[in-house]
Amino acid sequence: MADPDIGLTYLDEVRRQFRGYKRNAEGAIEQCSDEDLFRTLDAESNSIAILVQHITGNQHSRFTDFLTSDGEKPDRDRDREFEAVVKTRNELMRRWEAGWRTVFDTLTSLKPEDLTRDVTIRGETYSALRAINRQVAHYASHIGQIVLLAKHYRSAEWKTLSIPRGKSQGPEALEAEKKRSW
Repeated sequence: MADPDIGLTYLDEVRRQFRGYKRNAEGAIEQCSDEDLFRTLDAESNSIAILVQHITGNQHSRFTDFLTSDGEKPDRDRDREFEAVVKTRNELMRRWEAGWRTVFDTLTSLKPEDLTRDVTIRGETYSALRAINRQVAHYASHIGQIVLLAKHYRSAEWKTLSIPRGKSQGPEALEAEKKRSW
């Protein structure tokens, strides 16, 4: 990146997006009963808890020693992330906060010139910028799954995380737009 202002802008934007995704997932999780967090739709689907386990396992692996070690850490057991390991909401949310802390601490430590440095993920070389973009897309997809499941479980009791239906022109739309993560 020739212009450090672009790098700073990018890092600010990525942190903003991640904060928005985190906020959306938390808004969905808060609406779920403890039972809903651990429920699956069928034998092949993931619960919200399993999605959180996977996201946080990925966050620790990808963002710990981001610039200096492979993003797939040798102690990560990815397959175990898809097993019902966590049993309580409190434990789930502790993992959630720790995972996001790792992400935000790493992003805060980066300098614009770091964005063009090479990092590895599973032995494959990426620019740091590309590796971060990969995680933005990955977390967004899983957080979309969390929101969908929570909305499904809450049904008519669901409290929207964005602009309420039929309110696209009112003050609610302006307020929701200020909070948008994308």
